[in-house]
Amino acid sequence: MTPVVPSFELLPGAAESPVILHVPHSAREIPPDVRAGIVLDDSALERELDHIVDAHTAELAEEAAGASKLAPWRFVNRLSRLVVDPERFPDEREEMLAVGMGAVYTRTTHKEPLRPADTDPEPLVERYFRPYARAMTDAVTERLAVAGRVVIVDVHSYPTAPLPYELHGEGPRPPVCLGTDSFHTPPELVTAAREAFAGCGETALDSPFSGTYIPLEFYGTEPRVAALMIEIRRDTYMAEPGGPAGPGLTRLAQALAALVDAASR
Repeated sequence: MTPVVPSFELLPGAAESPVILHVPHSAREIPPDVRAGIVLDDSALERELDHIVDAHTAELAEEAAGASKLAPWRFVNRLSRLVVDPERFPDEREEMLAVGMGAVYTRTTHKEPLRPADTDPEPLVERYFRPYARAMTDAVTERLAVAGRVVIVDVHSYPTAPLPYELHGEGPRPPVCLGTDSFHTPPELVTAAREAFAGCGETALDSPFSGTYIPLEFYGTEPRVAALMIEIRRDTYMAEPGGPAGPGLTRLAQALAALVDAASR
């Protein structure tokens, strides 16, 4: 069956921009045939989406792109991460398998059944995960060819209070968490992010979430691909869980635009 919306979308920026804003977890859409494999009733599924979706991050990236001096490219997931999570490893390397949240989730944020435990992830991985990974790889390859370098800014949000599924939820939960990679996150990118988000409250490194997204073809081998994850605490811009955005969204979009501008130079 064809999804009711595209699985993902690459939104062009300025021809010479090296920046890709990656928005993997902003959507709530689940194709009907995928919904059929989820054991939650409709109201429970809506509650789970309220908790798991990085609400309004696509709007945040769009507003930031519009405010940037050199418009970044945007790669946006148009389906819920409950279909597949494109940022997970698709194999045993993924630590979130311990809580039923590999590339295809079988457990909810509260560790309740989402799909049957014996669900075969491969059909969803083949249908959604691999095409997404290929398209993101192609986007990075094209930016490398044109701009000579790439800066992936991974745009996320997270709840004020830890959810039961979190493996590292005991650490600080600052207004802005910067997720880094030892190979792909240069110090100057972290400095630029700290400066850009200084007006949005405290920033911290890799707490409560660490790492950032790099297509596997470049991971640990291509120094021209830089990356940083921005995790924004949801109470700074929206009503939790799953509520509307507030005025904080514009302030954060301006900060993200400042980071894009710094990364583009």
